[in-house]
Amino acid sequence: MLASEVDAFDPMERAFHETGNRCLANTEHLHADWSLLHEYSLSPGLPAMAHGWDAPQLDHRPVACKGAPEAVCALCHLDAAHTAAILSRAAQIASGGLRVLGVAKARHYGVDWPARQHDFDFSFVGLVGLVDPVRPDAAGAIAECQAAGIRVVMITGDYPSTAHAIAAEVGIGAGRIVTGDELAAWDDAQIRGAIATTDVFARVRPEQKLRLIEAFKARGNVVAMTGDGVNDAPALKAAHIGIAMGRRGTELAREVAALVLLRDDFAPIVASIRLGRRIYDNLGQAISYTVAVHIPMVAAAMIPVILGWPVMLAPLHIVFLELIINPVCSLVFENEPERRDLMKRPPHRTQKALLSKAAFVRSAAAGVVLALIVLAVYAATVATRHDVMLSSNLRLSRARRRQRSANFRGARDGYPKHVPRRGHGKQLHWPCPGPDRERSALAHDGPHAGTTLFTRPFTRGLRVQMTK
Repeated sequence: MLASEVDAFDPMERAFHETGNRCLANTEHLHADWSLLHEYSLSPGLPAMAHGWDAPQLDHRPVACKGAPEAVCALCHLDAAHTAAILSRAAQIASGGLRVLGVAKARHYGVDWPARQHDFDFSFVGLVGLVDPVRPDAAGAIAECQAAGIRVVMITGDYPSTAHAIAAEVGIGAGRIVTGDELAAWDDAQIRGAIATTDVFARVRPEQKLRLIEAFKARGNVVAMTGDGVNDAPALKAAHIGIAMGRRGTELAREVAALVLLRDDFAPIVASIRLGRRIYDNLGQAISYTVAVHIPMVAAAMIPVILGWPVMLAPLHIVFLELIINPVCSLVFENEPERRDLMKRPPHRTQKALLSKAAFVRSAAAGVVLALIVLAVYAATVATRHDVMLSSNLRLSRARRRQRSANFRGARDGYPKHVPRRGHGKQLHWPCPGPDRERSALAHDGPHAGTTLFTRPFTRGLRVQMTK
């Protein structure tokens, strides 16, 4: 407890406080009156932290330290045999999937605090194992990723034996485990060669996580990384998709990450991949539909005009169709259910277009076929309408001929036909087979006696305007 953060945020730090308060209650080992005076943080070169305390009842200032077992052994200046025994025991504990830390203590009698932890005379206290249980749905989520062609790699600072046990539990291939010491001795080319066949990396330092991310990117992979600590920030920022834990993640990790999980679990990542693939497929279908449906619209608007047919689509019709097509496209394809093989297909290449050439050709072909059908139906309709109009004109022409025949018979009998006329007066019509020239006549009897009749040529007869 004395080597842990006072205001614990990390789950491991909280576990130390909760266990200590529960197991050491009502004993002299809980020191509420002690105050923290000095703190030594973790560093890449020394994965251990120490706290210096002010104890009013003691003549010295207690120092508590915890960290990686090999680092704590180095601070205690143990001999090789003693160090080997401790590390062997730590590896045995870690093989059960526990996270192992070493604990040490020291006394400081001076006023000024040393600059380094190595300046203290630490004595080794023991080893602590912490259980970080795997979530029940983690193995299923990882298996689903692997079926979808997504490779899952474990990069951890834990012991190789701990990493091996956890990897075997969740289904990550742990045939070979590369440690941070090996990464430190390799150049970038060797690292790129190792990541092709290695899925578990243990005892990895923060700067080595960054090198691994860059190596995966150099091989052309799209890299997503999860992290929660301050040391994970550079790698989170370097990855294509940095994913920070929302609950236990530090503020810096959440700031540099592209995504922040509200639930610290691997399953939401898989659900996001599933949703993204479904949206991608639906967008492709929507674009294919748009291409296919606009080809007959363009043909219906242009081909009749080019061929001299009656206009099929007016501008108002086109606007109306656009107002229908776009909302329908959005509503229908947005709610399209996912395909059965959605999470069994390999990921798309980053250079692949949203609508491939083959899909575009299929959509265009469907649009052309639909355009031909629409134009064929319209052509048949135009032809049928022309026949109907021609028949009507013939019937009208015959009716006019019958009327003229009747008028001719009336003129032959001496009776002109009275044709109503708008305005004043009447018109008299005599069919006249003679030459079309102007004539004048005088009505001698009847109601029009004394009226001068002026005649004008009118096809095959004479129209007579009566005036006083």
